[in-house]
Amino acid sequence: MGLSVVILAAGQGTRMRSALPKVLHQLAGKSLLEHVICNANELGAEDIHVVYGHGGDAVPTTLAHCDVGWIKQHEQLGTGHAVAQAIPHVPDGRQVLILYGDVPLTSVETLKNLIELGQESGFGLLTISLKDSTGYGRIVRDESKKVVRIVEHKDATEAERQIKEVNTGILVVSQKKLSQWIEQLNNNNIQGEYYLTDIIAMAVADGIKINTASPENEYEVLGVNNKRQLAELERAYQLESANKLMDSGVGLRDPMRLDIRGNVNCGRDVSIDINVVFEGQVDIGDNVSIGSNCIIINSQIGSGVNILANTIIDNAVIGKNCHVGPFARIRPETELAELSRIGNFVEIKKAKIGVASKVNHLSYIGDSIVGKNVNIGAGTITCNYDGANKHLTEIGDGVFIGSDTQLVAPVKIGAGATIGAGSTITKEVAEGSLALSRAKQMSKSSWRRPLKNKD
Repeated sequence: MGLSVVILAAGQGTRMRSALPKVLHQLAGKSLLEHVICNANELGAEDIHVVYGHGGDAVPTTLAHCDVGWIKQHEQLGTGHAVAQAIPHVPDGRQVLILYGDVPLTSVETLKNLIELGQESGFGLLTISLKDSTGYGRIVRDESKKVVRIVEHKDATEAERQIKEVNTGILVVSQKKLSQWIEQLNNNNIQGEYYLTDIIAMAVADGIKINTASPENEYEVLGVNNKRQLAELERAYQLESANKLMDSGVGLRDPMRLDIRGNVNCGRDVSIDINVVFEGQVDIGDNVSIGSNCIIINSQIGSGVNILANTIIDNAVIGKNCHVGPFARIRPETELAELSRIGNFVEIKKAKIGVASKVNHLSYIGDSIVGKNVNIGAGTITCNYDGANKHLTEIGDGVFIGSDTQLVAPVKIGAGATIGAGSTITKEVAEGSLALSRAKQMSKSSWRRPLKNKD
């Protein structure tokens, strides 16, 4: 039996106090709804349908890259009504898994277990026991512990409100049965809504056993209704991610002060200081040290690299045994060959820095190809932009560039050349030569500075 997933994402989210639809708020660099879609994809679902409503077309427009079917719920009349909008789009003979766009952290393992239980009996329901079950639908069981129905908090008696086991809303059932039960729903309740949970009693009446499963962690079934809950789930996600890194051997100075907004793969003996942020896909080799307050985005970090504090690395490749920072900015399309050194307050953009070359202080190197064993002095800049186009600077092997030099691209510096400090280079410099471009120094003896007027 194939699997179809229906994700309910039409809620307004008024308590978020935001013009942005609730399901588009981000957790770990990805929208709440996209987390749910990614989990559905990992389950191998043949088709995924998202029922949206509030926020208009902002939701499907923002997530247009996701391979899902978009179904608009024009009136929000309850979860049962939302599922009814999706039923015509689900092929016959499928198992249907119901998920929620504001419940982002349900693990794939939990959902797989639920699906297996649903296949056994025809109905799988995810429940959890909470110390404080206020506001949740309660799971009502008979004397033999079989589920007989779910009662919503507002409709529950005082005795029923003492029940700790609650409904998460996540369930799996056959398309055929779901279609039949949805047609039988009514809105005879305090809210005047069509409750999806009413199908539980219908299933029991049809003699179908409700198999229940529970997640390993409570946060897997927590939804987001306000910014505080969003922040709490963010911390839960980040701590779980940090624990996985530490279990794989990564040393974290403080696991509570790490943010992963993508995927991080680490080698052996990696150490990471506080307040480091990873975004996108980051691959880190063995024996890498990352200082505090660094941001690394979609980059490859080779073995033996030392990244000092407050460094930003964005879509770059850092070769083995490089030294970067502190306060360095490595911008997209930069490649640092092994043993190169990029120091404090240095910015590198779309440049290739050769083996064992150094750019140690207060410099900007952009749109450049730098050879091996090059030493670039403090305050050096490549003037790569003429106001309309970018131009290339080429620096050969073994070049020494003195401090406070401007290299006006397009320009080429031959291997072994030396550029005197304070020079502005606009023409090609031949291999092994010395280039100077500075005004002649003049000195006057007995010079007296001007004095301020007394009046």
